[in-house]
Amino acid sequence: MTSNDTHRRAVLGTAAAVAAGWALTGCGDGGRDAPREREKGQRINLTFWSWVPGIDKPVGLWNRTHPEVQVTVEKVSAVNGQQYAKMHAAIKAGNPPDLGQIEFPVVPGFLLDNGLLDLAPLGAARHKNKFSGWQWQQSVFGKGIYAIPQASGPMGLFVRQDLFDRWDVGIPRTWDDYEAAAEAVRKKGAWIETFAPTNGNRFAGLCWQAGAEWYAHDGDTWIVHIDDEPSRKVADYWESLVRRKLVKTIPDRQNAWYKDLQTGAIAAWVGASWGDALLIGNAPGTKGGWRAAPLPQWQAGGQAYANWGGSTTAVFAKASYPKDALDFAVWLNTDPESIALLIDGGYGFPSAKKGYATGDLDLDKDFFGGQAYSKVFADAGAHVDTSWRWGPGVDTLYQRLGDAFTEALGDGGSFRSVLKKVQGQTVSDLKGKGLKVESGG
Repeated sequence: MTSNDTHRRAVLGTAAAVAAGWALTGCGDGGRDAPREREKGQRINLTFWSWVPGIDKPVGLWNRTHPEVQVTVEKVSAVNGQQYAKMHAAIKAGNPPDLGQIEFPVVPGFLLDNGLLDLAPLGAARHKNKFSGWQWQQSVFGKGIYAIPQASGPMGLFVRQDLFDRWDVGIPRTWDDYEAAAEAVRKKGAWIETFAPTNGNRFAGLCWQAGAEWYAHDGDTWIVHIDDEPSRKVADYWESLVRRKLVKTIPDRQNAWYKDLQTGAIAAWVGASWGDALLIGNAPGTKGGWRAAPLPQWQAGGQAYANWGGSTTAVFAKASYPKDALDFAVWLNTDPESIALLIDGGYGFPSAKKGYATGDLDLDKDFFGGQAYSKVFADAGAHVDTSWRWGPGVDTLYQRLGDAFTEALGDGGSFRSVLKKVQGQTVSDLKGKGLKVESGG
């Protein structure tokens, strides 16, 4: 076992104990060479891998105002986790970029690779109060700080209000209402939605809303419970819609799905705050017809919400000039002009506490019939269950879910069997990484 193996297992073995304020043992840089300090007047270049729409604009602003520290963006594909496969491969090869766009759920997985720099020794904690508390904590493990939060993705329901009105279908407030709406929409020859089998991220958000807790800890042991009762409830619900052919099963956010949105073949989407940019950019002919509504509730009058996505700007362990990389990451996500450009690109709800107003996120109110639609997501974000914590290996977990759901759709297997299968696979995966793991009961 190498010193790097010891370090990364120490990090992940105590990661879930952050909420209890436990100290992280063995924290360090895993044998990385001492970081370089830029000399006064020295010009350097940092590389940044990102898929955020319009990211070139805020980076361009930084480059114009920080001539000594230039940042070069390389766009990476976010389809089916391609960006993370590329990042992990670069870490393994010893040539990662200086910075990367990494979603909250997969930060622990990069710690297993010993791939992220602990920003705490660089004084990152002084920036904590600039960000939403629960989002800051998503990248804090023990005493280590491993990324700067950028945006969250509170979930809601996008609806073609014009079609719903024409068909006399009400906006669903509960999941029972949603089922009834699905039946009504199907009778009109359309579908309310698609259950995208490879979208484990959204499925996790739906389970989060239902009260699931996929990861927990006991001392230095991870407890994995993907096959818990709230998740079974969600799986049963969507399986019923699928088997009754009330929803499609095509992938979302791909060409066939965008075509269905434009033609009205699909009339709604359980999405996240950043989804407005996708609709605006890919279904322009539907302008004026959409509205945003709160996520349907399991109990009438409830206020249970969840997050889909949410991302960070992380500094990789082999960053050439870590302090400058940290300065850029903080500036990118707190400078008001940068935030305005990120909002214009449709990156989600800012993690920063200041520098914008909720109304600034209404990219195109006319597309949403004049609705101040971002308030829907701001209200949802205020009621996200902040006790949910991610564990290691989530990118692999998503792949496992996608494979298992696709198989179940093909052979008629139950969605509950998907949960049971992925539960066992995840436990085995984490044990294979040298972590102490138990299967929740």
